[in-house]
Amino acid sequence: MSKPVRLNLKVAPKAGRNAIAGWMGETLKVAVTAAPEKGKANEAVIELLAKRLRLPKSALSVVRGQTSTQKVIEINGMEEGEILRQLRDGTA
Repeated sequence: MSKPVRLNLKVAPKAGRNAIAGWMGETLKVAVTAAPEKGKANEAVIELLAKRLRLPKSALSVVRGQTSTQKVIEINGMEEGEILRQLRDGTA
């Protein structure tokens, strides 16, 4: 079993669409339509990344930045190289 992978995110809530916007150095930029209230934006981020990585939502969790646009997501069940490859494919 692979060890958990942590990923730095910069989240833009209340965007026009849910999308992975690309990389800013080691930080992945993610846009979600959900508002940053009551965890809705966090849920949207988890859903977007889980869909892209083809993992269950339960395999991802916000471990830092629950109320910030700067977040750290922990991903279980996939090797880091495969995560990065899947996230880079299709990003701007």
